[in-house]
Amino acid sequence: MRLTLYTDYSLRVLIYLGIHNDRWCRVAEIAKTYGISQNHLMKVVQGLSRDKFIDSVRGPKGGIKLAQDPNNINVGNLVRSTEEELNLADCETCKIAPACLLTGIFAEGTQAMLNVFDKYTLADLMTRRKQLLKRLD
Repeated sequence: MRLTLYTDYSLRVLIYLGIHNDRWCRVAEIAKTYGISQNHLMKVVQGLSRDKFIDSVRGPKGGIKLAQDPNNINVGNLVRSTEEELNLADCETCKIAPACLLTGIFAEGTQAMLNVFDKYTLADLMTRRKQLLKRLD
C-alpha cells in the first residue's frame, strides 16, 4: 500500500509545526522548506484545520500552528482522516470477491498497518528534534 501525497504532506506539515511550536508558521515557508507547491499545501492545511489538527489565523500576523500537544496527535488517526480509501484493491467491483480469500487478507493487512500507525504520535516522530531542525532550517 502506498499512502497519498496528501497524507505525506500532512505529516510533513505537522512535523514542521511541532518543531517550530514556539511561533505561528506560514504556509509559504513550509512549502519552500519542503519544495512543495504552495497551492497544493494550502489544500492540505485546510484539511488539517478542518480536522482540528492545526489552528490557523488569517492576516499579516497570522499563520498556522498545532491545535494540540504532539503527544495527542496519533499517526493512525491522521492517516484515517487524510486517506479517502484504505482498501488495497478494488474488491467491491470484482466478480470473484464473494469467493476470494484476498478480500479478507487485504482487510487484515490494512488493519495491521493501521495498528502499527496507532502506536505512534507526532511527538514520537520528533524525537530527533535537533537533527530535524538542522534539516528544516
